[in-house]
Amino acid sequence: MRGWTLQRTTDARAPAPGLATRINGAMRRVPVWTVYVLGALPALWLFAQAATNTLGIDPVREIEHRLGELGLQFIVGGLAITPLRRIVGVNLLRFRRAIGLIAFFYVLAHLAAWLVLDMGLLWRQVAADIWKRPYITMGMAGFLMLLPLALTSNNWSIRKLGGLRWRWLHKLAYPAALAGAVHYLWLVKAWPVEPFLYLGVIVALLLVRAWFAGGGMSRG
Repeated sequence: MRGWTLQRTTDARAPAPGLATRINGAMRRVPVWTVYVLGALPALWLFAQAATNTLGIDPVREIEHRLGELGLQFIVGGLAITPLRRIVGVNLLRFRRAIGLIAFFYVLAHLAAWLVLDMGLLWRQVAADIWKRPYITMGMAGFLMLLPLALTSNNWSIRKLGGLRWRWLHKLAYPAALAGAVHYLWLVKAWPVEPFLYLGVIVALLLVRAWFAGGGMSRG
C-alpha cells in the first residue's frame, strides 16, 4: 500500500484521457469521510446478522471468517491504488490512508473475535496456539506488522519520523499482505479457490509495484 501513505493528492503524470479523467474529477468531490462510512457498512451488516441469529450453525466461525476476509479485501484495495494510477490513470491516492485504516480495523476485529469468542481470553491457550499452529503464527505476524502502520497513519507521525523513514516503515504493508494471504491459505481445511485467489492477486500487485520501482513504466 506504500503504507497508508503521505496524503499526496497530485499525480506527476499528465491527466489521463477520457473515462479516467471523469472518474478523477468525480473522486475529487468525494470527501474522505465517506470512505470510512462505507467501510463500516459490512461490519454493521455482520452485527445485524449476529443479533438476529442468521449466521448459520457456527456463528463464531462465520464472524471470524467474515472479519478476516474483509480485512484482506481492504488490504488488496490499498495495494491496488498505485497500479490503478500508473496503468489506468485513476488517482485514488487521497483515499489510501482511509482504506488502510479500515483494513486494520477489520484485522483487529478478526483477532478480537478469535481471542474473545473462540479462545475465551484463555491466554495460555492463546500463546500455545500461536506457537504450535502455523496459520495462527502467520496471522499474528501479519497483525504485528500492520500495528505500527495504523499507529503512524497520521500527519504527526510523518513529521516526527520524516518522510523517508515513514515510507520505509510503511513498506511493512507488503509482507503483512502476504502474511494475511498465507494465513488464509493455511487456515482452510480443503482447497477452495478463494485463498489462492487472494494470494495470487496480492503477489501480482506486489510484482507490478516492483516493476514500477525498477523503472518498468515511465514515471512521467
